[in-house]
Amino acid sequence: MSTAVSPLAPANVPQMPAIAGVRLATAAAGIRYKGRTDVLLVALDKGTTVAGVFTKSKCPSAPVEWCRAKLRGGTARALVVNSGNANAFTGKTGKASTKLTGDIAAKAVGCKPDEIFLASTGVIGEPLDATKFDGVLGKLSESAAPDGWMDAAKAIMTTDTFPKVATATVKLGKAKVTISGMAKGAGMIAPDMATMLAFVFTDAPISAAALQALLKAGVTDTFNAVTIDGDTSTSDTLLAFATGAAAAQGAPRISRAADPRLKPFVKAFNAVLANLSEQVARDGEGARKLVEIIVEGATSKASARRIAMSIANSPLVKTAIAGEDANWGRVVMAVGKAGEPADRDKLSISFNGIRVAKSGARDPSYNEAEVSAAMKHPEIQIKVALGLGKGRDRVLTCDLTKEYIAINGDYRS
Repeated sequence: MSTAVSPLAPANVPQMPAIAGVRLATAAAGIRYKGRTDVLLVALDKGTTVAGVFTKSKCPSAPVEWCRAKLRGGTARALVVNSGNANAFTGKTGKASTKLTGDIAAKAVGCKPDEIFLASTGVIGEPLDATKFDGVLGKLSESAAPDGWMDAAKAIMTTDTFPKVATATVKLGKAKVTISGMAKGAGMIAPDMATMLAFVFTDAPISAAALQALLKAGVTDTFNAVTIDGDTSTSDTLLAFATGAAAAQGAPRISRAADPRLKPFVKAFNAVLANLSEQVARDGEGARKLVEIIVEGATSKASARRIAMSIANSPLVKTAIAGEDANWGRVVMAVGKAGEPADRDKLSISFNGIRVAKSGARDPSYNEAEVSAAMKHPEIQIKVALGLGKGRDRVLTCDLTKEYIAINGDYRS
């Protein structure tokens, strides 16, 4: 974990309110790191519903497979997260570790293992010694409290430089409900259903089926619209939990995602997802620039997304931004290689609102000094207008610096 906080870290960290039915606790179990917390237990009240989306990687971690299987039950009593070891590519040992962790956690909170959800992040290929959780989870269950959000967010960090949290309150019926979440991720980020690890909690009374539909739709333009390095993790996990405690204050019970009473909630829920996913982009390993890429005038939204991702994942584009160089030639390259409909002679490109290329050539009003000054900003917007249709999309990424290489070159050392 880097000791220097990203210069792109949010200036203000929200006060994280308690959510009825959610209690958190952390500990140092010695999974990999010394002198820091590396395990999180979130205890959940009976009746809590759960939803999840996971990596599409063909080499998923053991905890991902565990959660997929347990999700069918629709209820949760606890979440256990460890950092330092991803428990991925660990064969039969990995499966045995998840089972043992689930059994220990179930005993600690007093439920069935089928109501335990697990997530692990860290080094791939190293066996996880789940016996280190024995005794630890029992103590965490006893000490878990509603106000441990920042400690929880710190415990799940690996190469992250700051804890990532977000919260929102909204009316559901006549009751006020809360939505709060945490995430971790700084490298190996090209989400394909979720991000490395993210967890969202609410006291709204929402069925598992409705929550699943909301989550699946919500990741499309949030977590799945973020990339750091183009590499999809084996451990991508995004879980949402709804305790239903707000029903006691008059919140209506929601069984369908299409329920019109849910509209304000959906907006707030997606805002929390968007906030967390942007923080992941802001904490990209070695990042010094947050980069927003907008592609418009494409033949479809899907086509715009693929072109935007081609730009966002280009090492040449990302290093140009790191060097504060508005090299639109690299953007042209990334558009052209995306394999999507594009017409060179209709293409326009802007950096931070300054058009540098128009109709397939350098803009007649191009001013090198003006553009160079704009590229020194910590936040860079690249806008590409294709002039072919109405398709539009937006993705977030960051620049690529020498520090990224240093972090990943030393990751297992």
